[in-house]
Amino acid sequence: MRLSDLRGRHVAVWGAGREGRAAVTAIAAHGPAGLVVVDDSANFLTLPWDGPLAAAAPLVTGEEGFERLAAADVVVRSPGVPNTHPWMVELRRRSAPVTQGSALWMADHADRTVGVTGSKGKSTTSSLISHLLTAMDRPNVFGGNIGVPLLDLPEAELYVLELSSYQCSDLTDSPRVAVVTALFPEHLDAHGGEREYYRDKLNLIAHGPHAVVVNGADPRLAAELGDRAAVRAGSPDTTHVATGPDGTQWFHLRDTPLFPRAVLPLVGRHNEGNLCVALAVLDALGVDVVARKDSLAVAVAEFQGLAHRLTEIADPSGLTFVDDTLATSPYAAMHAIDAYEGRPLTVIVGGADRGLDYSPLRAHLAGREIRVIGVPDSGPRIVEALSGLPSVRTELADDLVAAVGLSRKLTPAGGVVLLSPAAPSYGRFRNFEHRSEVFAQAVADTAR
Repeated sequence: MRLSDLRGRHVAVWGAGREGRAAVTAIAAHGPAGLVVVDDSANFLTLPWDGPLAAAAPLVTGEEGFERLAAADVVVRSPGVPNTHPWMVELRRRSAPVTQGSALWMADHADRTVGVTGSKGKSTTSSLISHLLTAMDRPNVFGGNIGVPLLDLPEAELYVLELSSYQCSDLTDSPRVAVVTALFPEHLDAHGGEREYYRDKLNLIAHGPHAVVVNGADPRLAAELGDRAAVRAGSPDTTHVATGPDGTQWFHLRDTPLFPRAVLPLVGRHNEGNLCVALAVLDALGVDVVARKDSLAVAVAEFQGLAHRLTEIADPSGLTFVDDTLATSPYAAMHAIDAYEGRPLTVIVGGADRGLDYSPLRAHLAGREIRVIGVPDSGPRIVEALSGLPSVRTELADDLVAAVGLSRKLTPAGGVVLLSPAAPSYGRFRNFEHRSEVFAQAVADTAR
């Protein structure tokens, strides 16, 4: 379904946040027979619905909202509306047409788009792809799950998008190059279960992409793909890391060395994999990666890591404090822990409790010497999941500030204090940025 298909139809937009506002503006320009906005979560934080938006579409709240959704020819939901919402379940039961702004946009732009999703690594990988394409004289617009709705993006010859599982779920067109970085259980409450989450995530590749590029080192992703044709980055027949001409690790394209691993300023094996995926995407888009390897090396060296992703904070004590607040699952925390293998490590975990299974984290830490500090709300449950591991010392702190102070006492000289919560920020913090601010301020205050 395209935006132009909404002309002359009755449309209900579900959600009055950024995505809903963008949808109203875009749909109104195509002459629907009727347009209404439904917000079932309106509260004191909801932005005012006035001016041109109110003129284009009235806002309906409360129980009347479902009646307006059910009466519409097409429902355009915001990504924040979960598949498990009772109204969504009933709309599906009635076979009501439900789509998203992301799907409407993709229908008109798929052939000019690189779409990146994944349970881990999609932010860094999509940012790397955009950065490297720009360096290769391939200007592009970077957008998606980074705060700018797709329907607000300017016209361009090429797009690189980071896409969440929510945005992928209603797509009926795949991007030209569809990229998946990793799969592990996430957001199960919103999708309805692990199988449903994988289905929604992999809907990105379900509608005829020209090329599929995946992280070939991810076992769960490999199992879900089966024998489907895809470029499996990290494999010897595409981009991978192997011993180079000087005896150190180098990035390669098949048998050809490109540049040393040391050029990439990001720590961790998972970031090696992210760059392998990004380079494979450039290759799929026709960039001569070998001929331009020197220019690529310069661009890789200049890449700035994303804020709140293994961001190191200088400290006069000699300890290294690391902000990895975007690690909201046990699997993401495991990658972060691996990035500092070989150094004394204290990890601060805990946040909003979504009932995640922390047994994979327990298995990952078995046999490692590490200190773990749990903070509310899920911290005590994570610590309990680690009980009995002989080389894991666990402690509880009343809050993040207290955890930082405790970490200074527990962490050996020259060690690392890693905030990798394995849980979301909401509940105790406004958002992940707020959690980062509190962490950085606590590091500064306890250094005095």
